[in-house]
Parts: sequence; structure tokens; C-alpha cells
Amino acid sequence: MFGGYNFKEVDVDYLASVDLGSIHLLDVRTDAEVSRGVIDGAIHLPLHLLPMREHDIPKDKPVIIYCNSGARSAQACAFMAAKGYTNMHNLSGGIMAWMRAGKPLAALA
Repeated sequence: MFGGYNFKEVDVDYLASVDLGSIHLLDVRTDAEVSRGVIDGAIHLPLHLLPMREHDIPKDKPVIIYCNSGARSAQACAFMAAKGYTNMHNLSGGIMAWMRAGKPLAALA
């Protein structure tokens, strides 16, 4: 729970095992951070634009949000939960945990 709003935490192993077609993977990092690589299948939506684009986030499947360390993505999950979304998941440790686990990065499509 963050800021009084409930959302789930997922770890790197869970994200690595899930079918990317069954989730919406959202990267809320800055353009500069994203230029260094993303988790394959991610859609880039910088955190500061989320309030203007929240309607683009699906409600019909799980949404996993990540940032560099998991802090900004937790804020994004709390924001979306406050807007009534019940399918928000934060990647614990963010892309840094992904890289520490030896998982690959991709270029943003």
C-alpha cells in the first residue's frame, strides 16, 4: 500500500514468466532513462504525462508499471488506484532489479 491506495507488487521472476500479451507493461521513466534500454514489450509513458494519458491505460488486463528503482512506479500505481483502477502492479526494484537479475534490455520500439 502506498499513500493509502492498494496495488500489488510483482518481482522480476514473475515479470519474466508472464505472457507479455496478457499484460500492459508501462515504463514511466524519463526519455533519457529510456534511451538506455527498456524491458521488451514496454510502452513508454513518462510519469509526468500519466495524468493526461490515464484514459489510455487498459482496465481489462493487468498493468505492470516500472521505473528505475520502483519508487516512481509505486507513485504511478497509487495514482491509478486513486482513479479507480484495480489492476495495477508495481515492479519491485524497477529496471535496476531486472538488470541485476541478468535480464535483457531492448531498444524502445
